[in-house]
Amino acid sequence: MITSFGLPQFGFLLTGLQWTLALTAIALVGGGIAGLAIALARVARNPWLWRSAAGYIALFQGTPLLMQLFVVYYGLGLLGLKLPAWAAVAIGFTLNASAFLGDIWRGAIQAVPHGQAEAASALGLRYAARMRHVVLPQALRIAQPATVGYLVQLIKGTSLAAIVGFIELARAGQIVANQTHSPLLVYGVVGALYFAICWPLSLYSARLETRLAVAAR
Repeated sequence: MITSFGLPQFGFLLTGLQWTLALTAIALVGGGIAGLAIALARVARNPWLWRSAAGYIALFQGTPLLMQLFVVYYGLGLLGLKLPAWAAVAIGFTLNASAFLGDIWRGAIQAVPHGQAEAASALGLRYAARMRHVVLPQALRIAQPATVGYLVQLIKGTSLAAIVGFIELARAGQIVANQTHSPLLVYGVVGALYFAICWPLSLYSARLETRLAVAAR
């Protein structure tokens, strides 16, 4: 039965948008926590730690996100661990985000002048205190533009979650388009919703980058 595009269909798209934002938030928070640990391991003096972290980053950056979602959803199912679609995509996106954020934050940590850590060491601060009070606050500030820029890519990347049956914004648009037979209208609305979220974040990232460049002069 063909229906026209109206408020119920738009409401369904907004529900999909809510799941897109929820999945993005889960991936950002979970990936941020794991990414910080990966970044610290990446700059550690222990060769086993930084090599393991480098391998982890290479694995998730060097393979398609779509494949990673397949492995988490279907691979764990073959092992007897059947996860609902939302849990599988949350794990998949978190693992992927942790690799990218870990690499971003690793670069930011290494961008902090070595003299800062050396001065803190001269004052008697141990490694954990140096990282917490001296290096990381500066590194996270340096990493802000790249982190916000990655967030934009993460929001758009959630559309791949539809491959395992998770209904986010892009999948909701596909369902509505099939019901209404108005793909141009429906996907125009879907694109406008993505644009309304991603464009301000892109502007904010550019502003942060400009502000950081001015402060570095």
